Amino acid sequence: MNLILFGPPGAGKGTQAKFLINKFNIIQISTGDILREEVRSKTDLGLSAKNIMDRGDLVPDEIIMSIIEKRLSKPDCNNGFILDGFPRTLNQAIELDKILKKHQIDIDKIIEIDVEEEILIQRITTRALETNNSRDDDNSNVLKNRIEIYKKDTKPVLNFYSNMDKLITINGMLSIDEVSEEILNSL
Repeated sequence: MNLILFGPPGAGKGTQAKFLINKFNIIQISTGDILREEVRSKTDLGLSAKNIMDRGDLVPDEIIMSIIEKRLSKPDCNNGFILDGFPRTLNQAIELDKILKKHQIDIDKIIEIDVEEEILIQRITTRALETNNSRDDDNSNVLKNRIEIYKKDTKPVLNFYSNMDKLITINGMLSIDEVSEEILNSL
């Protein structure tokens, strides 16, 4: 099963991805996680991406698309995968579609977790306070910028996928277990 998981920062994509990974024995591909690992490892890519990420801006498409194509070609993707928070722009969605066709990969469903903005800010603030290793992008100014970018750039991607009749919208205001159940029922 190949899935795309959408939602703004703090919607619970990571939590639901873990549920789906365990349920279907598939892997998670998170461009954010890949980029943060590159930053931690101080690779050339990581160093160039760090300043962009610290502002809450999106890393350029050519870098992201290269990372995605390389990752999708690994054997552990053969049983299925979840693209977590990707694609983020209409251009990325179009480029991803080309990569998928090139590698003869089909996306089964696109899942959007929809959450109100006030709740997102509350969730991220709580996550930052409750964890000792809060992410650099878990502060209110960066978060607000990320939400604005999501609304401006990522929401239009949903229109692209709604035309393919594969888009499912889930109420992310429900409890974690209820969101998981809704996703499972829709699959």
